[in-house]
Amino acid sequence: MVKRSTPPMIPRVAAALLAVAALLLVPRSAAEAHNIPSDVTVEAFVKPQGHTLRVVIRAPMAAMRDIEWPLRPGGEYIDVAASKKKLADAAQIWLAQFIHLFEDGRELKDWTITDTRLSKPSDRSFQSYDRALAHLDDPPLPEDVQLPWNQGMLDAMIEYPIQSDSARFALSSTLNRLGIRTTTVIRFLTPEGQVRAYEFHDNPGLVHLDPSILQASWRFVQQGIKHILSGIDHVLFLLCLVIPFRKLRGLVPVVTSFTVAHSITLIASASGLAPQALWFPPLIETLIALSIVYMALENIVGAKLERRWFITFGFGLVHGFGFSFALSQEFQFAGAHLLSSLLSFNLGVEIGQLLVLCAVIPALHLLFKYGVQERMGIIILSALVAHTAWHWFLDRGSQLLQYDFTFPTLDVAFFAALMRWMMMALIAVGIVWAMYELFKRFERPGVEEQLPAGAGAEEAA
Repeated sequence: MVKRSTPPMIPRVAAALLAVAALLLVPRSAAEAHNIPSDVTVEAFVKPQGHTLRVVIRAPMAAMRDIEWPLRPGGEYIDVAASKKKLADAAQIWLAQFIHLFEDGRELKDWTITDTRLSKPSDRSFQSYDRALAHLDDPPLPEDVQLPWNQGMLDAMIEYPIQSDSARFALSSTLNRLGIRTTTVIRFLTPEGQVRAYEFHDNPGLVHLDPSILQASWRFVQQGIKHILSGIDHVLFLLCLVIPFRKLRGLVPVVTSFTVAHSITLIASASGLAPQALWFPPLIETLIALSIVYMALENIVGAKLERRWFITFGFGLVHGFGFSFALSQEFQFAGAHLLSSLLSFNLGVEIGQLLVLCAVIPALHLLFKYGVQERMGIIILSALVAHTAWHWFLDRGSQLLQYDFTFPTLDVAFFAALMRWMMMALIAVGIVWAMYELFKRFERPGVEEQLPAGAGAEEAA
């Protein structure tokens, strides 16, 4: 009978040291072959022409893991002559299979890799489609070039058969698997010669390369709903608006003023009227937190309808800039329909607000009916919201103070921008006046509501 014995301490230590030494002696290229790069950039041109959709793409070879690139003696530089077959394999495994193209909603599954080549990282041919296409036809790199395998770039051309180059094309990319953070730059060339440029990180979902007005509008409606439901600061602001005014009579002027106000600054920001200084976004985020604190404190001391909608209008202007920051990366997906996309985003915001109100108002009614007396409940909820928003205000304010504030240069550009802002201010004042006239009926109860119960019947008698 053989017994299992514990090995002595010295042999175990020696074995561990040998294992560590073996890891240290592994060639650098072999160890790196399985590493996931932290930042990867992929460039591609997409062009339909006739009955062919052509994709010209460039990606770093270091991101294509598990590809054993042939190396020259010494194991540092790539063997150009022996790498042709590996380039085609890498283009198929790591590029073509990660790109999903659609023609009028139908996925293009038949594709062919028509050309590949190895390029230096200093090559600038992907600055335009024509140069990138011509670069693929250039002679390959010299066989004696000293190019480390993990610095090389793989260029490839992939072709898809299509029905017509005037169809609507869309792209879904999973190229984010190439790295921890992958930036994909897509330039779509329409048959009319226009260029639609897209830059996105990770996986953006289905991207319509030249969207119709319906496709762009639907995307931005979804973004508006998502932004409201995922933005806890906007939800808390809505909660502050709803707590004291849970009936339609009180909510109509307040919610309408907020909607109109954030629409003004959202459109102004999309038109390039927002300041471009680095401190402006953190300033807006700080003011958003401050607006929640103010609304919550006003609920505690007693909110009055006749001025609530006016204050909400002012804070709505601030929140509109906050919405524009969320849209800064989304405008590229609007195509030629920027204005309709903005209106669709506003529609999505309103739908999101209605969803929040539909959930919050019944919950507040149940809470004040069965849980706590109404006035006490308003104070408690508002105090909790104010406490949370106050911490946001302090955190965001401390970040804001880290920026350097410089007085703008008094030049022609400054006064031109000042004139545009004065025009926007006049428009805002006109809208406030119009809403004031419209909301007069909401500021005080009607004659019927002021009469005590039964008074109408006595007068009728």
